[in-house]
Amino acid sequence: MRLTKSQIEHMAFVIARNLLKQEKIIAEKKNNLIEGLENLILEEFQNEDKLDQEVREILSQHMEKIRKDNIEYQTMFRMIKTKLAKERKIIL
Repeated sequence: MRLTKSQIEHMAFVIARNLLKQEKIIAEKKNNLIEGLENLILEEFQNEDKLDQEVREILSQHMEKIRKDNIEYQTMFRMIKTKLAKERKIIL
């Protein structure tokens, strides 16, 4: 995960505040909305971390070919991650 818990809390608070202020949503309990947003953000980061791990595993299985063909690891990582995200309809 790339953000701290306090950063995620702040992000959720700002999102909730802006949505409520712009009257895009109505919430009876602002704290429940913020907590739900925090959980959603955390879940999305965890999903991306799982995807990253899967990409690393795929690349490790092909490491010999990557070295042999002098392919840049980060380029392959991004390509595979983008492809898997698209196939699974994950927004990065």
